[in-house]
Amino acid sequence: MQLINMLTWWQWAILAMAPPAIVLLYFLKLKRRPVEVPSTYLWRRSIEDLHVNTIWQRLRRNMLLFLQILILLLAMLAALRPGWRGVALSGDRFIFLIDNSASMRATDVEPSRLEEAKRQARLLIDQMDSGDVAMVVSFADTAKIEQMFTDSRRKLRAAVDAIRATDRPTSLVEALKVASGLANPGRTADDVYDVQVAEPLPATLLIFSDGRFADVSGFALGNLDAVYKPIGNPESVNLGITTFAVRRNEARPQQLQAFAQVRSFDRQPAEVSLELRLDGELINADRFELAAEESRGVSFDLGTPDSGVLQLTAVTGDDLAVDDVAWAVVNPPRRARVLLVTPGVEPLEYALSTSAALELADVSVETPAFLEQPAYRQPAATGVYDLVIYDRCRPKEMPQANTLFIGALPPAGDWKAEPQVVAPQIIDTDSAHPLMQWLDLGNVLIAEGTPLAGPLGGVTLIDSNIGPLFVVAPRDRYEDAALGFVFIAEGGGEGKEPGGYIGTNWPIRASFPLFALNVLEYLGGGRTSGAGEAIRPGQPVALDSPLPGKEVSVQTPAGETVRVRADSSGKANFSGTGQLGVYNVRIDGKVARHFAVNLFQASESDIRPVSGLRIGYVDIPAQTSQEAARRELWRILLVAGLAVLCVEWYTYNRRVAW
Repeated sequence: MQLINMLTWWQWAILAMAPPAIVLLYFLKLKRRPVEVPSTYLWRRSIEDLHVNTIWQRLRRNMLLFLQILILLLAMLAALRPGWRGVALSGDRFIFLIDNSASMRATDVEPSRLEEAKRQARLLIDQMDSGDVAMVVSFADTAKIEQMFTDSRRKLRAAVDAIRATDRPTSLVEALKVASGLANPGRTADDVYDVQVAEPLPATLLIFSDGRFADVSGFALGNLDAVYKPIGNPESVNLGITTFAVRRNEARPQQLQAFAQVRSFDRQPAEVSLELRLDGELINADRFELAAEESRGVSFDLGTPDSGVLQLTAVTGDDLAVDDVAWAVVNPPRRARVLLVTPGVEPLEYALSTSAALELADVSVETPAFLEQPAYRQPAATGVYDLVIYDRCRPKEMPQANTLFIGALPPAGDWKAEPQVVAPQIIDTDSAHPLMQWLDLGNVLIAEGTPLAGPLGGVTLIDSNIGPLFVVAPRDRYEDAALGFVFIAEGGGEGKEPGGYIGTNWPIRASFPLFALNVLEYLGGGRTSGAGEAIRPGQPVALDSPLPGKEVSVQTPAGETVRVRADSSGKANFSGTGQLGVYNVRIDGKVARHFAVNLFQASESDIRPVSGLRIGYVDIPAQTSQEAARRELWRILLVAGLAVLCVEWYTYNRRVAW
């Protein structure tokens, strides 16, 4: 409590004389002439005045006296301007963005980062002045409006309380679109919500997050004044499983191996214990020490299981638990239906005809002329193929299947290609993507490369000094991949043999046959008993039904059953993969297959909060303290004094006594 003296000493002296003066008034006596009357009934008021004004009489309890003294005391206290130190919000219009991604489950602040973010948001909501408005938006890889603009603090607090943690990765882009559409003229808040504001107004954007997401480029804040509230302890400790998959043993193809990668995001060495279970039974374990910032791969021999669910648990005792468990599934064998359309490329045909590849898929090879025949058009339009590979050619229309384009671009979608560049150099690969797992391209040379730009949602798998050379992007429930260089090229030129030349030395490297198997497994959907699907949270999954139009049910890790109906080609698309764990696919009440959803996101496992954000060209530093402000009580005291005055008036006029 803080007091500020608003009066001088002589003003206080005058004010201090008021209470004794009021008390003395109750001792006053009026001198009256005695009069004899036959009855006192009509002289009650005179008798009352006689009792009240009897001087030197012992002062009796009188409610009016106490009320009048109380009014004076409240006025004197208000003159001292009592108050306390608090925090203030700058502005009158606020947008609360609260991160509820997987990293916000960290417990380095109790009970969790998300609960701490919600606590701070509620604190600022309580500091809003009368007439201020705010809205609440939660975000992970997508954004959700929890509460539209309102001046009701109760509704805002309820919206914050309703936010729940997710297992999804983080992206600020969608949340910024929502906020920007509500603050900048002429912008739509989000295509998903289709919100268009007639008169957008400036707003203060409060971002409660640990900042574990990529910088937002090409975005203008406009009327948004962004404030970053970092959540989490900079000294937080975490180790996570970043990869877990099942492959055939290269030395013993009839057996399976489980491969995992554990990464430390700590500045100190740490000890890790791994436990591997098959259908809940412990089958293997390992123990080792990880150096600071180190990543280590481990492998386990599995033998020859026909099916089952593998669970790998890392006993770490760190601050984030969701990345300490990973799953992989062993499904019954199913051969994919693959079509290779090529003018002739021996290395690719050979890689797709190995014994390991034939266990994954049934591959048929045709020339580009086959694309004009009904024998291709009808199966491609009805989803007969699981994967179509177009080598230096492309169809007029996209098939109802996953595709891989080599030296060509898909005819549909926002695909773009830059002019060819001689001898590009590979500088990075996305080793976490199933198409690129276990591939070492450090010794791969390319004669000519075409930089590619995929449609929205595309992922760069091979990056070079001239731009992306291998991109995969979604198309409805399918995926399309494009390779910006060829294995064998046609035509002559300087330094090239007439009739054709070798476009890359990749086919003679050890990683090329493994790449072909990755293509058959991921894009082809061919799953042997050793190949489990690695799905990330929110990623759609294509399901197969034996009969077109038949219903397929999916049981989530939480036990909820979701039903989807297959289309005319017998395919269904399931997008409810927001939870980590194993999903069971049932057809006619029987489990047909499993698939696992894992985090496998280094940016989520590295839970150390960032010191600032970058949105467009604006750097937003972390704001760990609030703007100080003084909270006044004198207005409340004056209102209380007015209320006491009303009670005093009522008491006097109604002759209320106690």
